[in-house]
Amino acid sequence: MSDASKGLSLYNTLTRTKDVFVPIDAGNVRMYVCGPTVYDFAHIGNARPAIVFDVLFRLLRHLYGKAGVTYVRNITDVDDKINARALRDFGAEIASGKLTLNEAIRRVTEKTADQYHKDVAALGCLPPTVEPRATEFVAQRADGKADMITLIERLIERGHAYVAAGEVLFDTASMPDYGELSKRNLDEQQAGARIAVDAHKKNPGDFVLWKLSSPEEPGWDSPWGRGRPGWHIECSAMSAAYLGDVFDIHGGGLDLIFPHHENEIAQSRCAHGTDVMANVWMHNGFLQVEGQKMSKSLGNFYAIAELLETDTFGGRKWPGEVLRLAMLMTHYREPIDFSVRKLEEAENTLRKWKRAADLAPAAGQVPAEVVAALSDDLATYAAFQQLTQLAGEAADGNEAAASLKASLLFLGFDVGAAKVDEAAVARAIAKRLELIAAKNWAEADRIRDELLAQGVQLKDGKDPVTGERITTWEVKR
Repeated sequence: MSDASKGLSLYNTLTRTKDVFVPIDAGNVRMYVCGPTVYDFAHIGNARPAIVFDVLFRLLRHLYGKAGVTYVRNITDVDDKINARALRDFGAEIASGKLTLNEAIRRVTEKTADQYHKDVAALGCLPPTVEPRATEFVAQRADGKADMITLIERLIERGHAYVAAGEVLFDTASMPDYGELSKRNLDEQQAGARIAVDAHKKNPGDFVLWKLSSPEEPGWDSPWGRGRPGWHIECSAMSAAYLGDVFDIHGGGLDLIFPHHENEIAQSRCAHGTDVMANVWMHNGFLQVEGQKMSKSLGNFYAIAELLETDTFGGRKWPGEVLRLAMLMTHYREPIDFSVRKLEEAENTLRKWKRAADLAPAAGQVPAEVVAALSDDLATYAAFQQLTQLAGEAADGNEAAASLKASLLFLGFDVGAAKVDEAAVARAIAKRLELIAAKNWAEADRIRDELLAQGVQLKDGKDPVTGERITTWEVKR
């Protein structure tokens, strides 16, 4: 392990302490972050974890090497909210027989997942190493990777789950230290439970692992009847599939601590017989807009795409890198007030940094001081102070300008240093077309998203003469 990596300290929600990070395997640091539920376009609150954990991903790659980090961020594409959105948007087509519910769900999830990829790429986020979809991990897989039904069967066998009223429920009383992450015990949950508790539950806090589906609802065959998984079991299966029974870091928003992350821990530990699910749990703070909680009723609920493409916030469109910097100007664990004033401040700061970085013909090395600041639990504000100092010292071709350019690239900001390898783009497009022909949509999407993160936007169309699919591209800066 390098000296630099030994200096990385992270705040652990599980222990409520900031500790030196020691990976399970320094040759493969493993991180899982909860991704979007694709029933609607991602809002600005969803942007914060995407940006925060992208910075951590970049830092880990810097410390341990690009090949030494595995970052998994899932897509939840099976959920009752998705079903409801499909019925709302395509109810007439479903009723007339033009579409099945599953086809309508596919339209909803593909559209929203595609928009999410465009949004986070515009925010300067790298694609994760792996981006599994929940629907791919419900039933037993041919490759033997962890799946939801097998995990549920194991929980039942080990006395941690039971079948009641057509559902499979996790028995929270079977786990003595349930509530360790959120610091809630079962007595507190009992006292705080609503009066009318589902009669088939052994305990008020027991949660659904599997529920039955009606003939009109999406479902999978299982030992308990045709049904669909509960929300929490999805992440337990997908994280285990790619990162193992125990891994290094699990991240997400503060709102996910309870019940989602608490229940993930319960399922995973009890299914695998481990003391922990992840060694470090990290959570970003809440976001409010112009001093108020973001909500549709207040009219201050903004999709990322709205901020990027329309004049609905502050009367103008905002570049993705300005949104990114505005998010990072506040420490990730602190609440953030997202405002026009903060965006203007971020834009002015970024303009000054870029002007100074342009004095360097090429990027130099990322200064140790910048890495050290980020290694102190992602202290982005301290890192930005170093960037401002470098900008003040920058001159034509000097080391400060080169270091500033390297630092901006490292933090996910475009300073025009990257050149497009046209041959590589052509090869990637050819490979993607092969994958599309083979109906391997996930891999085809991954190639498209990787190119987009590099500033290369693909456009699919048809040859007007042959009718064959053709793909063109352009650089978006």
